[in-house]
Amino acid sequence: MCPCGRAKIRILFVYYQLSSFVRCDLEILKRHFDVKDLRISTFRNPLNILKLFWGLLVCDLVYTWFAGTNAFFAVLFSKLLRKKSTVVVGGYDAAYIPEINYGIFTNRWRRVLAKFVYAHVNLVLVVDESLKVDVLRNTKLKIADKIKVVPTGYDENEWKPGVCGKENLVITVGAVNWSNLKRKGFEIFVKVAKHIPDVKFVLIGKHLDNSINYLKSIATSNVEFAGFLSENGLLRFYQRAKVYCQLSRYEGLPNALCEAMLCECIPVGTKYCGIPSAIGDVGFYVPYGDVNATVKALGEALNWGSGKGKAARERIKRYFSLKAREKKLIKEIISLFRMS
Repeated sequence: MCPCGRAKIRILFVYYQLSSFVRCDLEILKRHFDVKDLRISTFRNPLNILKLFWGLLVCDLVYTWFAGTNAFFAVLFSKLLRKKSTVVVGGYDAAYIPEINYGIFTNRWRRVLAKFVYAHVNLVLVVDESLKVDVLRNTKLKIADKIKVVPTGYDENEWKPGVCGKENLVITVGAVNWSNLKRKGFEIFVKVAKHIPDVKFVLIGKHLDNSINYLKSIATSNVEFAGFLSENGLLRFYQRAKVYCQLSRYEGLPNALCEAMLCECIPVGTKYCGIPSAIGDVGFYVPYGDVNATVKALGEALNWGSGKGKAARERIKRYFSLKAREKKLIKEIISLFRMS
């Protein structure tokens, strides 16, 4: 029996891609509930619609990350079958940033799907308070009572400092495409490197389109483009780097930033969305897109002692632990059935 006094809750976990934070939730839910996972990458195949519908027939709740197409069909079928539904919002699915053409609400058809999801889903989980504000503003729906803030959690035993000490190395992480050049500040990152020639800058992330050619064309010799790395490869960079940059215009709660801080990287970031939630008072802030201010902040961060990095690790351990997410996540799901 589950704590809500009924048989173990049966959950259909629907996902598009099993990224680290999605996998984390799947593992948490499997420890507490009867979970069946279903990967759906497209609904162009009618068989996927049938799989989702059939899966919901034998489940009590459907759980999915992001308020996109998967969530639309999951919530639609859950309404038809009188099942519960939960959607986790990560960032894009709350955003409307027309100046950089970013966010689900910049697209007319996706906006319609997202509004349906938010209007009819039983529980919306957001990883940062700023996303709740954006969902309410961009949908104009009166749904504040069903939006709960449950930050992502990070394993302090997996993401930990190395034994060889820090190098004068500055890194940032994210998939490289034309959108992220602006949204994640990769163009600024590369331009800043020109002004600090004696420091190595590394951009880590899969190259998704030819935007990498543009970045290489403006890069100086102290910039490296590492491409996609495994978690172990990423960990080694976190452990070596003294500074981690999050120069974004929009983020939820940035996973790479939190992982890097656990590895005692000193954070330098903008004050958008979940970035200040992670950094707090243990890092440096810069205006978005300001090369000179970023150069100055990086200079200060690179000259800072190890105490700032240790404080960064302690902040993530305190506010964004994996155990805290597990506790809150289970509580919110069980509360759905207690209210039934």
